[in-house]
Amino acid sequence: MKKGLVAYYSRKGQNYVNGRIVDLAVGNTEVIAQKIQAITGSDIFEIDTIKEYPIDYTATTRVAKAELNADARPELTNTVDNMNVYDTIYLGYPNWWGTFPMAVFTFLESYDFSGKTIIPFCTHEGSGMGGLSDIQLLCPNSKVDRGIAIKGSAVHGADSIIKNWIEKL
Repeated sequence: MKKGLVAYYSRKGQNYVNGRIVDLAVGNTEVIAQKIQAITGSDIFEIDTIKEYPIDYTATTRVAKAELNADARPELTNTVDNMNVYDTIYLGYPNWWGTFPMAVFTFLESYDFSGKTIIPFCTHEGSGMGGLSDIQLLCPNSKVDRGIAIKGSAVHGADSIIKNWIEKL
């Protein structure tokens, strides 16, 4: 029986939205992850780091850039115990510096995705989809399907866009 998993990294708190810094109770990528989970009935897993990022948005962008430059692999708070039962992984993340947060690299390197389909979804504030080539590089024996990029400021009104995208997969 085919089973899906929505695995996502999201930043709540200070975020850049529509040209200004705002405080989000739920991160934009988590909003999309919950919508995908509701539509598909997939299980859901939050990719989160043991070491927290700074509260300040600008400070977080500096840390994220330093992690990218160092090719860091932040330690995660949790693992998926039964990854072998999933054949479809909806992989969500914000676009940070043209790719995904380094925690997503840690996640992708922690499991064997051979034979699985990875369907990326990305939130951004103007930079569009990022990370596809990194997914393909890290998971060469998986199928990377057509992803979707949704502007963070538009996540709450994106239900029909997400539903149409999923129906076309």
